[in-house]
Amino acid sequence: MKDSFSNSAVNIRKIQRPQNADGKQSRIADYFASNVFDLRAMVKRLSSQDLDVMAKVMKLGGKIDAHLAERIAAAAREWAMEMGATHYCHWFQPQTGATAEKHDAFLWFDKQGNPIERFTGPELLQSEPDASSFPSGGIRSTFEARGYTGWDPSSPMFIMETENGKTLYIPSVFISYHGDALDFKTPLLRSNKALSEEAVKTLHFLGEKKVHYVSTSVGPEQEFFIVDKELARKRIDLKFSGRTVFGRRPPKGQELEDHYFGQIPSRVQAFFNELEVELYKLGVPIKTRHNEVAPGQFEIAPIFESSNISADHNQLAMKYIKSIAIKHGFIALMHEKPFAGVNGSGKHVNWSMQDSTGRNLLDPGATPHENLVFLTFLCSVLLGIHDNADVLRASIATAGNDHRLGANEAPPAIISAFLGNTLDKILNSLESGSGDIINAEKIMIDLGISHLQGVAKDNTDRNRTSPFAFTGNKFEFRAVGSSASISYPTAILNAAVCDGLSKINKRLEARAQNGRVSDNIILRVLKDVIKETKKIRFEGNGYSQEWLDEAKQRGLSNFPMTPDSLAVLADEKKIQFLIQANIFTSEDIASRLAIQQERYIKQSLIEINCALEMAQTQVMPVCLNYLEKLMDNVKLAKELSIPSPAIKFAEEFGKEFNHFFSALNSLKLQYDKISNEECYEHSKLNSTAVFIGQHILPKLVELRNTVDLLEGIVPHNLWPYPKYSELLFGID
Repeated sequence: MKDSFSNSAVNIRKIQRPQNADGKQSRIADYFASNVFDLRAMVKRLSSQDLDVMAKVMKLGGKIDAHLAERIAAAAREWAMEMGATHYCHWFQPQTGATAEKHDAFLWFDKQGNPIERFTGPELLQSEPDASSFPSGGIRSTFEARGYTGWDPSSPMFIMETENGKTLYIPSVFISYHGDALDFKTPLLRSNKALSEEAVKTLHFLGEKKVHYVSTSVGPEQEFFIVDKELARKRIDLKFSGRTVFGRRPPKGQELEDHYFGQIPSRVQAFFNELEVELYKLGVPIKTRHNEVAPGQFEIAPIFESSNISADHNQLAMKYIKSIAIKHGFIALMHEKPFAGVNGSGKHVNWSMQDSTGRNLLDPGATPHENLVFLTFLCSVLLGIHDNADVLRASIATAGNDHRLGANEAPPAIISAFLGNTLDKILNSLESGSGDIINAEKIMIDLGISHLQGVAKDNTDRNRTSPFAFTGNKFEFRAVGSSASISYPTAILNAAVCDGLSKINKRLEARAQNGRVSDNIILRVLKDVIKETKKIRFEGNGYSQEWLDEAKQRGLSNFPMTPDSLAVLADEKKIQFLIQANIFTSEDIASRLAIQQERYIKQSLIEINCALEMAQTQVMPVCLNYLEKLMDNVKLAKELSIPSPAIKFAEEFGKEFNHFFSALNSLKLQYDKISNEECYEHSKLNSTAVFIGQHILPKLVELRNTVDLLEGIVPHNLWPYPKYSELLFGID
């Protein structure tokens, strides 16, 4: 008998790759960034002087004056229309986690009333979308609807294609009428600027006077699940929350580890092929694609880029993953934990710093001086993480990530750093060394760190259980959730490192002579920092109970639930580093706290509502019908005086159904205590979030357990929605 949810054969979607003039398939390099208005596209349309200004702004940031903006707008319109675009939009990142846009046509009228195409400098620089419906966290009144998008010239414009049209997209910041940041991009840009200033100051103390700026680069790995579209649409929970609130483990999951790096299924391969073509045209440098650990789970990873552009590109990647998946008969799930019992999805943010000479400041060097620079910046990162661990944890706190963190598949909610055996021993040696450092170069040679180039990379294993793992020339922030915008956690990480640099700079400045600090003094300062930050360094298994116990003894915070984690944003001392660096104001942080709390409440209630509806309208009727059939069998057996196992089976099933009914009523009872609009009042956001986390979600888990048990008893063909065995293994 054919399964009621089995998917009929699906033809593999074929795509036409870009071709050259000879009709042959183009190389990736030939069409990479072909839809991007970058310096290559500007060459034919701007003067060399304008190009120089744009090259500087795109690398360092900065403002464009009105006259240059007019020339760039004209060039961008000409280029976009040649590409077939009819509209333009300011593309921005409100605090919804998604992107937003409002399209305007190039259409205008001249003085004689004739239709013309127009795009001016002021239109490029700024737009005014209605901001009243975007999250503001109480920083502005509802009636204050005005918001502004402002062009970010450091991230190039691009053409977005659809089946029936093309639009010029302008990466932008989003601010209120009073100048408050309402988005994720603005804090990231501010954090880049603040970190650069402190890092340059540090390098100047180290004698590196020729360095003019420092930038951060990011390479975010993106994990996601692919499920069959027709199967997914038969589940209320996947449709509305992106997560299965019910679902029994299939007979086979990921225990054989055969999916990881396995052969990519043909349908998924076709999806990847189309995804990469579209992203390459937008200049998104996707390098890697592969099967992840869980069945139905996959990953793409890009080449490193500047953090601002990387954040924009990750948003585009998520958008295209979802839209192209649909074309191939799939649904892409970005939720951090769409399926219980198998690994969830994260977004490992690989982060590093480069100076204006192109040097990676987290790359060990070939001379004692180079390694002194390396160790100084390494210690700055450790100090920033140590002093601001709680806020870093809050930056990745979401309802979805709570299901994933610390679940033997992702780092724990405890913030720690892993350096690997080589660096750990070096720092321990520096810490325990003599207090009177006479010859810094000799000390470094004695410690075996006069030439670290390649050594640290080769001797630093990847620790997948650590939230911050050093992997040779970068840190891997592994705790970021798969659905998150990387802009916000990257901004907080930048700010934390900026704080670490600032504190080291103050110590160096107090001992500087003529703006220069001797290597001996630097090593003394680093020795103190190593001692101060030792408690966040952990080289072992972050999944283990031993680490949880040890972390508690060390005094490290552990916030497994979002409400507790977010509460630190109300602590003035803990958020001071963000304010001092001019990345946020105290009002900004208060508003973002309210937005994150409200989002946690809404996401949780959506999942709870899905569970209630599925339990009451799907699970309950099916179980009642099945129970009725069992009772009919029992009645027939008694009438015929035939011994039947159906009697005992019906009794046991009845007990399990009663457990289900009891759990359902228990969840409804707790839910009714907060199911009103008052729970969204700002004064009640924290208490509502805490109540949901402590009292309602545990009841949802109890209900889930009873439903999943019933799923294993009720005949397969009667169950009302697709099971894990179909969802996770339905794409081959």
